[in-house]
Amino acid sequence: MPPAPAPAPAIGRVIGLRLRPLLLGAALPLLSGCAALTALGDATEPLDVYEVQAPSDIRPARASLPRDVIVELPTTSGALETDRIMIRPTRLAAAYLPEARWGEAAPVMVQTVLTRTLDATGAFRYVGRRPLGPSGDFAIVTELLAFEALAPEGSDGARVEVRMVSRILREDGVRVLSTRSFEASDSAASLEAGEIVEAFDRATDRVARDFAEWVLTTLDAPRPASGL
Repeated sequence: MPPAPAPAPAIGRVIGLRLRPLLLGAALPLLSGCAALTALGDATEPLDVYEVQAPSDIRPARASLPRDVIVELPTTSGALETDRIMIRPTRLAAAYLPEARWGEAAPVMVQTVLTRTLDATGAFRYVGRRPLGPSGDFAIVTELLAFEALAPEGSDGARVEVRMVSRILREDGVRVLSTRSFEASDSAASLEAGEIVEAFDRATDRVARDFAEWVLTTLDAPRPASGL
């Protein structure tokens, strides 16, 4: 009789916060005395999963423009093209939180937040990742420049930075209507994954609101009833 198959590896539990974490495993020296930052460990060890969320307090506008807006997947550097949570001991060194990861790659998660935030305003007929037909009326292309926590050696906490640059393109004629940079930072009081992820959520929330405000202003769209 053939032996029973080995059990499948455990899946990281999803944390009930507004975010999810990650780990890339760089064999770099990390913060002294801090067990929270390590090189990649046992690949079969389950990781806690976090995700940042779009703002939940936006009430939609009472009218909408009959326009379709497509939020493209942000481009980024290879170090951020992952579902691991980046934390830098120095500006030139990249490491990742152990025992935690994002629920999806950072650019995909940011795209989700931007799309949901803009859609929540109710200002447009359709907001999505892909057009309903051959093309939408407007496309928004974004480069994600930073989505990371900075924790210099010897520090007890971290500072999260979220930075990106976006462009609104008119699909008819492929014309750039507007370009804008966005950035926000927030502090984590400790190096615990949950604290760092909460800081990511607060910074991402501010960027998403500024992003939506810029799109509505550029396209002269109705304002959400609750404001941004």
